[in-house]
Amino acid sequence: GLFPQGVASPRPKRAWGMLDGMLFRSYVPAPPVADFVEDFWLYDDYRPRHLREHILPSGTTELVINLRDDELRIYDRVRPGACERFSGAVVSGTHDRFFVIDTAEETSLLGVHFRPGGASAFFGLPVSELIDTHVELEMLWGREGGELRERLRNVSRPIDKFRVLEATLMARLSGPSMHRDLVRFAVGALGRPGATSVRDVTQHVGLSHRRFIEVFKTQVGLTPKLFHRVQRFQRILAQVRRAAAAEWSDLAVDCGFFDQSHLIRDFVEFSGFTPAEFARHLRELERRGVHLKRHHLPLAG
Repeated sequence: GLFPQGVASPRPKRAWGMLDGMLFRSYVPAPPVADFVEDFWLYDDYRPRHLREHILPSGTTELVINLRDDELRIYDRVRPGACERFSGAVVSGTHDRFFVIDTAEETSLLGVHFRPGGASAFFGLPVSELIDTHVELEMLWGREGGELRERLRNVSRPIDKFRVLEATLMARLSGPSMHRDLVRFAVGALGRPGATSVRDVTQHVGLSHRRFIEVFKTQVGLTPKLFHRVQRFQRILAQVRRAAAAEWSDLAVDCGFFDQSHLIRDFVEFSGFTPAEFARHLRELERRGVHLKRHHLPLAG
């Protein structure tokens, strides 16, 4: 999903900080919203030197609200100058590869980071319809989508903004879903390191292969196989961030790839960089003290 790592934790856990004059807050909502949402986040006065960022696939959906300007811009992967313009409140669906954003639109942003499959409880449509795309909140919630942004702009304290979001989501939360627990189990199994395969999970949940794919994709957005690949990519990212130098062939085997070339192909598809390029770029960003948001990769500039 789009934009900013929060970790689910008991309420009222909050994180905050001032980073180079920038305000950051995160907030974990109370149950039952917390069953579907990992956290809320807020950045204010974010003014990086770089102009673009890659948003890396995570298997999640994000609600993003621009509190400064009523616009968000998403840039084409292939044609860097081409962009789509959206209003200032957007739902970013699950993505199967990176996309590019404009940091000029990130000065003051508020968002909801849904758990994988969590967004389906609030938007009243199969999340598979949002894959690899962005949809204005007003298209999904009608007038309330536009009004929510104005309500959030009219509240000054971060905690009050989070409470407005929490109350809105609570009111929008749908009732029990027949397959919600099944999908939650599958998300956990496919997200863990190890030899778990889609076939193993399918056999455990007691649905036919075709029906399992259909149910999973409706709630998560991606097919189980693609979600599994994205989670494996995320584990590689975590390893690269921890290790100054990586043995890619060993890492490929440890993370379940056939070989090193298989790892490289997936990495380029999901991030736009080879693993070695990504690692060098990350070291340079760290050397310069550039702040890294969740699932963001700042580009040169």
